[in-house]
Amino acid sequence: MKAFVFPGQGAQFQGMGKELYENNPVAKEYFERANDILGFRITDIMFEGSDEELRQTKVTQPAVFIHSVVSALAMGEAFSPEMVAGHSLGEFSALTAAGALSFEDGLKLVYKRALAMQKACEMQKSTMAAIIALSDEKIEEICAEISANGNIVVAANYNCPGQLVISGDVTGIEKACEAMKAAGAKRALPLAVSGAFHSPLMQPAKEELEAAIKETVIHTPCCPVYQNVDGKPHTVPEEIKANLIAQLTSPVRWTASVQQMIADGATSFTECGPGAVLQGMIKKIAPSTGVENIELCHA
Repeated sequence: MKAFVFPGQGAQFQGMGKELYENNPVAKEYFERANDILGFRITDIMFEGSDEELRQTKVTQPAVFIHSVVSALAMGEAFSPEMVAGHSLGEFSALTAAGALSFEDGLKLVYKRALAMQKACEMQKSTMAAIIALSDEKIEEICAEISANGNIVVAANYNCPGQLVISGDVTGIEKACEAMKAAGAKRALPLAVSGAFHSPLMQPAKEELEAAIKETVIHTPCCPVYQNVDGKPHTVPEEIKANLIAQLTSPVRWTASVQQMIADGATSFTECGPGAVLQGMIKKIAPSTGVENIELCHA
């Protein structure tokens, strides 16, 4: 069975989508529609902007969404997923590509999400860190100990075996990184992000986005969508909505999602969007499973 996966924030790069825009008429039409929906030419930033411009959350999230969804839709009938999943922001891309959200509604939600998350980041200084080569159980235990003493630190992204990202207030993350290294972690790397995504510190953004999600029409997707909050397949619109709302303050269970997709029959994974981050994770989760980038499908 063919599975298509969609990356999250951090996959962006200068020039993303430019070749697709110039060589695929369908893609060009969607890119221009995105400019009209947003009210500014995000394609100018994607194709010619600086790293600094592209790193702004309000630009990054819609840019990655646009590139990912357009990459899939530009394939036409060749895009025939039997299951889809997206990492964090990528879940909105997966839902849109699978027909649960219209392109316009998906992009509007992503832009609202980006603005709400940026606002939440400005309310309290917070960050994230990647913990390498320490068990999930030990990481969870250390997070709980530090949180019990007044800081906020939680497991945020279960990316693949040996890589888990934690999220929380700056002091809590600093304490956690020291404790993780003392417990045997190979590395504890603070990430260059502006906030504690997928943690309780995103509650203000969750509340803001909840209203927008509830007002948005979600259709039954063309195939199961494996959602971040539980790593399980969903096709019922109301379930999909509830999981999208919970996503901002819940961990991304990516390892569980990929494992469940394989258990349900996935034999190949195609990453739709910029970069190859998910391909690397999937190879660590399931080394014998075939993975590729969608660019090969456009060749």
